[in-house]
Amino acid sequence: MSHDSFPPLSRRDFLARSAGVAAGVMSGAGLFNPIGRPSATVRADDERTPASADTLIVLWMAGGMAHTETFDPKRYVPFEKGMKAEEVLCTFPSIPTAVDEIRISQGLEQVASVMDRGTLIRSHVLGDLGHILHSRHQYHWHTGYEPPLSVAAPHLGAWVAHARGPNNPALPAFIDIGQSYEGNGEAEELKAFQTGGCLGSEFNPFRVPDPREAINIVRPPAGMSRARFRQRFDTYRKLVQQSPQYADAADEQKESLLKAIDGAHRLMDSPAAKAFDLALEPQESYETYNTSKFGLGCLLARRLVEEGARFIEVTTEYGPFLQWDTHDNGHTRLAKLKQEIDAPIAQLVRDLEQRGLLDRTLIVLASEFSRDCLVEGKPDKPVRGQVKQPDVIEELKYYGMHRHFTGASSVLMFGGGTPRGMLYGASAPERPCTTIANPINVMDLHATLYRAMGIPENHHVVVEERPFYATKDGHGTPRAELLGT
Repeated sequence: MSHDSFPPLSRRDFLARSAGVAAGVMSGAGLFNPIGRPSATVRADDERTPASADTLIVLWMAGGMAHTETFDPKRYVPFEKGMKAEEVLCTFPSIPTAVDEIRISQGLEQVASVMDRGTLIRSHVLGDLGHILHSRHQYHWHTGYEPPLSVAAPHLGAWVAHARGPNNPALPAFIDIGQSYEGNGEAEELKAFQTGGCLGSEFNPFRVPDPREAINIVRPPAGMSRARFRQRFDTYRKLVQQSPQYADAADEQKESLLKAIDGAHRLMDSPAAKAFDLALEPQESYETYNTSKFGLGCLLARRLVEEGARFIEVTTEYGPFLQWDTHDNGHTRLAKLKQEIDAPIAQLVRDLEQRGLLDRTLIVLASEFSRDCLVEGKPDKPVRGQVKQPDVIEELKYYGMHRHFTGASSVLMFGGGTPRGMLYGASAPERPCTTIANPINVMDLHATLYRAMGIPENHHVVVEERPFYATKDGHGTPRAELLGT
């Protein structure tokens, strides 16, 4: 059902605050898809594990964050016209952090100052998925499964929502901040993994494409009374139930959809909705976060954690050739990106710590893969190069990391029971800068995050009379060192 199906209720504002607020439930990525329907018996694993965190925040560096230019700096080679490309390992010098043995890249001074509260992983290895595509690697990282699948794989956040439920019944258990679809050349690819998948629409993300407009998502349009909005909402709910798609859905899918719709409306009537109003934030605090849409997304995430959110993803927003998708001008674009993420990330850590929330909130910063200027893929499994790199650099636009590299990447973690001031794993000091110690793949990283949230890696539902697991086949192995155990 699109809003074009019922013109009397097709007003943009109304839909944005009802159907849209219902977390994109009518997108149907997990609900009306006949492939991968959950059976009537949907259950969690019967074994509970102790949780070190109640909330999980993923800070997603969408587009491919070069580890050598951020959290794993190598030998710095300044730009000189006529320099050889093979000499370039790192286009920023390293800086000290609050932990003596850890240095990170220039431009991340604020993050460096809180590194003593975090764990830095330098050995995250991404999957071999053939020809490297952002859509495939983002899908793999967020779901733990390699596409294509016969089952709609749920997002990491959907599994957390399914296993733990909401912290605050008024708040959606899975909230996605910062990713817009409109005008995005890969919108459908993004939608493929930003869903509850086979768990159903109840576990779809509550989407806040722009944190600057967050409050408008959780209140009626200007000039409309709550009574009138309630009447429209009730009418919309009836239209959903009368749709052919609804009639064809299984009973549990119908229930899941209605729960999503009702939950969205419940939020609008709850005091928790004030968390979405960034105008209530003190000016000084607001300005610290106001570096970009991502920065304000971090502020919104902090406010939501204070209200009892369960899972939040804040993204720098993926779009082809935008943000971390640095196919050109790698050095100059990263300098700007660091300005956008540095202060907000550090302030998020400080604010949660000051409020006594960091110990039970796990913050994870990651990206779908890393970058290099010469190697595409991995040295032992090269793939077709997608970006030109001249042997001799005559222009600044070729100075920087722009080829997709999956041999190593960095993951930064704070709070939620993770050790403080810890360095885990290593990559080679010279090209190719691949992982050389304690490699950890997506499956084991997810298992570690689930374990921190008190979710066993073999947590599953029954789909088409067989189990479908939170980690691939239930085989993920949590890394005890990353959980302080």
